[in-house]
Amino acid sequence: MATHAPPMSRATAKRLNAWLRGRAKPVRAALLGAVTAGSCGGLLLVAQAWALARIVDGVVTRHLGLAATWPWLWALLGIFAARALAGVASERLAFAAAAGAKQTLRRELHAKLASLGTSSVQGQASGALAALLTDGLDKLDQYYSAYLPQAALAMFIPAALLAFAFPADWVSGLIMLASAPLIPLFMVIVGKGAEQLNQRQWRRLARMSAHFFDVIEGLTTLKLFNASRIEARIVERMSDEYRHSVMAVLRVAFLSALVLEFFATLSIAMIAVYIGFRLYYGEMSLLPGFYVLLLAPEFYRPLRAMGTQHHARMEAVAAAEQIVALLETPAPERLSTQGKLPDARIRMISLEGVDFSYRSGQPVLRGIDLTLKQGERVALIGPSGGGKSTLARLLLGLATPDAGRIVVDGVDLRGIDPQGWFARVAWLPQAPTIFHGSIAENLRLAKPDATETELRAAAEAAGAAGFIERLPRGYDSLVGEHGQGLSGGEIRRLALARALLKDADLLILDEADASLDAAAAAAVNHAVATQTRDRAVLVIAHRLESVADADRIVVLADGRVVETGTPAELRARPGAYAAALAAYGGAA
Repeated sequence: MATHAPPMSRATAKRLNAWLRGRAKPVRAALLGAVTAGSCGGLLLVAQAWALARIVDGVVTRHLGLAATWPWLWALLGIFAARALAGVASERLAFAAAAGAKQTLRRELHAKLASLGTSSVQGQASGALAALLTDGLDKLDQYYSAYLPQAALAMFIPAALLAFAFPADWVSGLIMLASAPLIPLFMVIVGKGAEQLNQRQWRRLARMSAHFFDVIEGLTTLKLFNASRIEARIVERMSDEYRHSVMAVLRVAFLSALVLEFFATLSIAMIAVYIGFRLYYGEMSLLPGFYVLLLAPEFYRPLRAMGTQHHARMEAVAAAEQIVALLETPAPERLSTQGKLPDARIRMISLEGVDFSYRSGQPVLRGIDLTLKQGERVALIGPSGGGKSTLARLLLGLATPDAGRIVVDGVDLRGIDPQGWFARVAWLPQAPTIFHGSIAENLRLAKPDATETELRAAAEAAGAAGFIERLPRGYDSLVGEHGQGLSGGEIRRLALARALLKDADLLILDEADASLDAAAAAAVNHAVATQTRDRAVLVIAHRLESVADADRIVVLADGRVVETGTPAELRARPGAYAAALAAYGGAA
């Protein structure tokens, strides 16, 4: 695995930073409020320094008593309270701005993934995408909540304090003015090395997340082949490399903070020494000297804070590189005119000369001509790797044909709105997903407004009502992630009930009777047979007895349709189906 990625070019970093700033437009009001509240807090610093200087000057040089200083003490207490309120308001508004920017971006990323479809992101690791949608977006939090407001405050507050310091002591003002540019200058110089390290660290985190996610998904296979310990050592090595990269970034960050603190402290010390000597020789009074001395640390504080938040900008730029790359990924081509399906049931779906291949370039489907009619149950059979599941993905709209087209009641599927098509199809995959939640919640994923009667009818049709009603709380019983607590057959029947509940125009079942005993499989096949009254049903099967009563059988081999006909017709003539039936024992 490569541990050193090429550094990001300056032009790319500049473009990404501009993109990040552009994403702040929808939350500009909140950011402006945060900066305004922070600026008010900065101006209150001037009043606080002046009140404190008046109190100390009155007590030390004019020997005023407590009664004479009470008004200034009360004023100082009020300033403290006002600064606290301004600080709280600034933090809350900045947090709201960051939350709003991330929420908008998260919606766009999810919408982009939905528009790309599974075929467009199939070559990307699931772990990398998961890290991008979670950690990647979290990296932007400090950019919007801290860096952008602090960048504005770093320009306003020092200028405002300088305007008040110059009338009190112009020499101290010159020292501030001359030393202020040194802090951002060295922040940029030292930060360049940290920026490259941040970019490498983010890429390493993405690779580690992708690898770890893949390991978790394939843990059962690794256990079967006794390879889990090897992968554990690989994950350990990758984690150790990531730990070292984090420490490298922290070393540079601490060095940057040390440089900023050094120059700020040196400048404050110069002002303090200069004012001290002038006070000693009686060249200035205590009030302006102490007032400027109180302003000096506050003058450099926003600049130091800006240096600290500069690392938040670097982390955000590193994460934005992957976010922008995903958002700029071109979506599959669709027809310019959006076709509209009728509100009535779909009558016919036709595949006309469909070719398809994955990124490897190896053809999976070639010249497929196939029709699915309302009220017809078509069985798709053939050897493993023949293209059955790929054909189902095309019909579901999860992939687009390389050649040919899929026509739905005279409308090209590429011109149909994806969300509108998804509402018309239901799918039972080979490995159905059951989420953590109640049985009813899992079923209502297909139809959120389904009534209890509809839930029970779907479960009854799928042969799932029996085991559901035996559970302690029936349809309110909780199941774990991936159906934990249910058997394989129960998971499949629950998923079938969910597919039937959707009442879709096209129902695609991939091995509907897998993991079921003979009696349960017969019940499921009977349930499927009853669904052909007003919809098209495509059944992908390996067990020939499960398709013996299908309306039509299509045999797929090497990506081509080699036979099609009714079960009786295919049994009567020599061919792939008859050969498979003979090898199976002729029971079907």
